[in-house]
Amino acid sequence: MKKLSSFVVFLIIAGAVVLWGVKIYNGLVKSDEAVNAAWGQVENVYQRRADLVPNLVATVKGYAQHESSTLEAVVNARSRATQASANDLSEAGVQEFQKAQGELSSALSRLLVVVEQYPDLKANENFKDLQAQLEGTENRIAEARRVFNEEAKSFNAQVRSFPANIVASIFHFSPKGYFTADEAARTAPKVEF
Repeated sequence: MKKLSSFVVFLIIAGAVVLWGVKIYNGLVKSDEAVNAAWGQVENVYQRRADLVPNLVATVKGYAQHESSTLEAVVNARSRATQASANDLSEAGVQEFQKAQGELSSALSRLLVVVEQYPDLKANENFKDLQAQLEGTENRIAEARRVFNEEAKSFNAQVRSFPANIVASIFHFSPKGYFTADEAARTAPKVEF
């Protein structure tokens, strides 16, 4: 009888440990899916921006034909940005994706500086509409990046916290990377009058 009760106690403890492990595993899976969904939204808004760029370039090209180097830089940066895919959400993978997107942001900024030289273009309704859409898209990008970073933070905290880190290491869950500020954002812009 004593052996039977010891065996029952062992089964209860083993069952509790298994249920505990399943609960932690399911929580990690749920958090991983939340990070992936947030990443999908990041890619979605970056794709929206990439889709707007050809229309913006075509509109500017009609007014500023001698600005071909700037237009080519935007087109090339768009190409690199659309080819960059961070299927690897590790720190390095996210940084590589962010770098490619940053090059496009920089090229678009240079394009908008060129546009300032063409008052007729700035008054063009198509250009105004595209510029407003691009501005809205940039705001969506910032929000999607913020949401992604929050989901990654939550997931990373789970993966690194004890005792979930034991289950995470068994099933190869690893921390996700974060979006960070671009290098250009670290330097204050010069204002000259």
